[in-house]
Amino acid sequence: MYWRIEIGIAFLIFQEEEFKWLLREEVHAVLKQLKDILKVSYFNHWMIFFFSSTDQVKGVLTLQGDALTQADITLKLPKHNQVLHCAFREDKQWKMQQIQDARNHVSQALYLLNSRDQTYQFKSGAEVNKLMDAVMLQLTRARNRLTTPAAMTLPEIASSSLVKMFTPPLPGDVFANFYINLSKLCLIVYQLHLLQPNLNKNFRPAGSSVLHNPGSMFELNNQKLEVSHVHKVECVVPWLSDTLVFFTIALQLCQQLKDKISVFSSYWNFQPY
Repeated sequence: MYWRIEIGIAFLIFQEEEFKWLLREEVHAVLKQLKDILKVSYFNHWMIFFFSSTDQVKGVLTLQGDALTQADITLKLPKHNQVLHCAFREDKQWKMQQIQDARNHVSQALYLLNSRDQTYQFKSGAEVNKLMDAVMLQLTRARNRLTTPAAMTLPEIASSSLVKMFTPPLPGDVFANFYINLSKLCLIVYQLHLLQPNLNKNFRPAGSSVLHNPGSMFELNNQKLEVSHVHKVECVVPWLSDTLVFFTIALQLCQQLKDKISVFSSYWNFQPY
């Protein structure tokens, strides 16, 4: 009977020492891994992309960090029966809000990790879990910004400052939108036409969407319009693909550390001497 109690006490002491080591050594090793991964995933790359969608849309885009710094686009649109050529104004850049937001979330995750330097003494498993939850929240938000483009209404797209970026200006019945979807930079070009007065009784304004299909209707400046053609072009951005992988690895590391902490759940309120 007594030898069983002694073995049990010895096992508890061993578990206690192992938990102390986890808080003192392994947690900081994981934090260093996370910081190294997130520093690599920073959004400061510069790339030029050539894109083409049959004969309708083609051109060159320059993505520098979170901004499109140059765009040179050729449009061959059926309604105009001519080739339209436009480029970004030299004094303009188009901020990709998704990339900017994702970068801000990564910066916040790094700030949280750097707030616990190598000399910091974690006092409980609950404290580690709280930090991991906060870091995972920022990483999940960063990933979601790249994987979930913002839904917009057609009037929002039409009135976007993007229409003022081009020289010469886009025709009044043509507008464009850029967004990120996973590891792809997407360009959408919409062609519009005025709805005839006799069709107004069937007018149904479209709601928010990432991509509006032909037939979508909206009202702008007291005019009722309909999307007649949609042209979509995608460019793969390799460093965005790598960044999404880094997010996955970092989230897995956080979860693995939480899983190890859960093994010592009986010691979460343990205070080291």
